[in-house]
Amino acid sequence: MAGIDLTGLSTVYPNGVRAVDDLSLTVADGEFFALLGPSGCGKTTLLRTIAGLEQASSGSVGIGGADVTRVEPGRRRVAMVFQDYALFPHMTVAQNIAYPLRVRRASRQEQQEAATRTSAGLGLASLLDRRPAQLSGGQQQRVALARAIAMEADVLLLDEPLSNLDARLRLEARTFLKRLQRELGLTTVFVTHDQAEALALADRIAVMSEGRIRQLGSPKEVFQRPVDTFVANFIGSTPMNLLPGEVSGGLVEVAGARLKPPAGLDLPDGTPVTAGIRPEYLHLTSGDGITGTVSIVENLGVTSLVTLECPGPVLVGLTVAEQDEPAIGTTVTATPEPGRLLLYDGETTQLLGEAKVDT
Repeated sequence: MAGIDLTGLSTVYPNGVRAVDDLSLTVADGEFFALLGPSGCGKTTLLRTIAGLEQASSGSVGIGGADVTRVEPGRRRVAMVFQDYALFPHMTVAQNIAYPLRVRRASRQEQQEAATRTSAGLGLASLLDRRPAQLSGGQQQRVALARAIAMEADVLLLDEPLSNLDARLRLEARTFLKRLQRELGLTTVFVTHDQAEALALADRIAVMSEGRIRQLGSPKEVFQRPVDTFVANFIGSTPMNLLPGEVSGGLVEVAGARLKPPAGLDLPDGTPVTAGIRPEYLHLTSGDGITGTVSIVENLGVTSLVTLECPGPVLVGLTVAEQDEPAIGTTVTATPEPGRLLLYDGETTQLLGEAKVDT
């Protein structure tokens, strides 16, 4: 097994686009690491640069303590699973799985043994004679994983391997992938634009934008304490409320309400801020809070997302239990859980105050 060390890494395309911009990062041996960000943020280019499929313009790539920046892909002991799985349509499942060993000129017996051994652990033993066109999307994904595992690589790179699956199969594949990575103990870097996948799977997450890392931390850290409004807006199955406000008399005036700032944060009157409150951390109350008129109620299953029209005018979202849905047109008050209100600098968009995360 091996960790990954990236130092001052940049990847610049011939047209001048800096897809990866002076990025430094360490992925620990055996870690499940997610690169998360919107399309075009540089996450797939970074993954391909680690694999050697893109050439680094500057900086270095280290794997297992060795500098592999100028080492060809086939000698980096890295396995990659592509978004479209990249299976050979004319080969059987067994031949696809054994292909890396065939490239290494392993014997037919070694190839067959590797295909049999790897397929058994992934529920593919009965499919070895089929071709990719005869498989479901989930089965194709497992074949691609089996081929990667058969390489006996030190590092596994996954480029959005769940994006082509339907919602139910994606959830099953996510659970399977998490268990498989734990069993193998492989250092894994996982690229996704789906924050739910990153939060569910990763030990740590790097949120990327324009070739740089905006925030690096555990799933809890990036969810509970986004370092700026970009990360706050990107992370979460329901977007964080980001509300313009101002400090007055030691309180934060926002959406027609006066809220207590985070403990230990003393800002002068007139300071422009953006208040960040996750819908999950807002609750209907009869006390002080943000008051608004219910305009939309969206059913999410066991919970509902309620949108309030508040003074400003601004829209504020909160989640409620299905049995607590307020009627459209009613006036309600929502109060943040203690310690859940975040304040961002109104100009720099950076989080104000020290980060504190639940353990």
